[in-house]
Amino acid sequence: MATKHEQILSYIESLPIGDKISVRQIAKDLTVSEGTAYRAIKEAENRRLVSTIERVGTIRIEVKRKENFERLTFAEVVNIVDGIVFGGKSGLHKSLSKFVIGAMQVDDMMRYVDPGNLLIVGNRYKVHEHALKAGAAVLVTGGFDVPESSKRLADELELPLISTSYDTFTVATMINRAIDDQLIKKDVLLIEDIFIPKEQTAYLHVTDTVEKYRELNSTTSHGGYPVLDSKDVVVGVVTARDVMDAQSMDTIDKVMTKNPIVITLTTSVAAASHRMVWESIDLLPVVDDSNRLKGIISRQDVLKALQASSRQPQNGETIDDLIKSQMTPATDEKSGTAFTVTPQMTNHFGTLSYGAFTTVLAEAGSQALRTKKRIESVVENITIYHTKPVPLEANIKLYPKVLDFTRRMAKVDVEAYNDKQLVGKALITYQIFDH
Repeated sequence: MATKHEQILSYIESLPIGDKISVRQIAKDLTVSEGTAYRAIKEAENRRLVSTIERVGTIRIEVKRKENFERLTFAEVVNIVDGIVFGGKSGLHKSLSKFVIGAMQVDDMMRYVDPGNLLIVGNRYKVHEHALKAGAAVLVTGGFDVPESSKRLADELELPLISTSYDTFTVATMINRAIDDQLIKKDVLLIEDIFIPKEQTAYLHVTDTVEKYRELNSTTSHGGYPVLDSKDVVVGVVTARDVMDAQSMDTIDKVMTKNPIVITLTTSVAAASHRMVWESIDLLPVVDDSNRLKGIISRQDVLKALQASSRQPQNGETIDDLIKSQMTPATDEKSGTAFTVTPQMTNHFGTLSYGAFTTVLAEAGSQALRTKKRIESVVENITIYHTKPVPLEANIKLYPKVLDFTRRMAKVDVEAYNDKQLVGKALITYQIFDH
């Protein structure tokens, strides 16, 4: 039976897009405490089922598919720009297809405005009405108020009419940054993207016997299976090691490994991979909030997904991406990597920041392992020493040297030089991904 928390989430999902909800209303409708309702609404916000907007309230929104992550809803725009909604609140759940800067005469501007757009403009009241009638929402910059007639029109057409105190350039920058953040999230592989659903895999119950395990083992390619109780809650895992000395009629609950490591659908594939390598685990159960089985993920699936994603073009760039994009092979007799210190890599003293320095050192070591040993790796530990200030626009060369290499780990020494002067050294330990 579903918990009260799950019942509230299911209820929220069943509400029409654009509906307003509140803690008090949920508590009353479902006969639960306001504390339980509040926790469930917060969970719904994390799942992007609802959006809470200051001075407006909590609104049921459409769940975004990954391919549409680059689109923002008008509700999200309100939060990004600290906006006030003057009208059209019932349309806040809609997504904007693009935004247009209003910097022309009305007739010229309207040629660029289409239904679903967001027009960003100052206190040009005629433009507001033209845009609304053309099917576009309006964001008024500079903190200006708008006429009552525009507010009524926005309500009638269900198109948000929003005001913000920021100027047009700042607003456009903020929205662009938000879209880029969405693209980065889109690029992050989650377990929900690659897991094998429960219906397509094998599992055992606590009352099953070791003989049932051996039957499954002979018909599937898995060496381990999740173990469930009568409510489908994951209570253990069983592997060949667990049943090695067991009798055929022994029940699974007597031989299984209890309290297993589990992951959720929103766990990143990179985090799951790190855990599986670190714990030497070949299979992880995927569970929901109540620890009920949703599916499984194998180490092979995780590594294949990571290798495939590394070959895909990235749409949103993280700070690490920007830093790594500056790195090129060194043009000298040694095998190394070179980069120039850009303004984005500096601290408030105008020298290479510790974070950027750590990133380039770790990447240089990873590249060496990839080139010389043909392996993928992840940093486990890094020790940086003998550092000297590195000025802006300095040309740095990094020389990695593999010191030790085993099946599961590697140690790499990396030296950094600025014009033949040693400016830093690092000893880095990497975990190695099995292929």
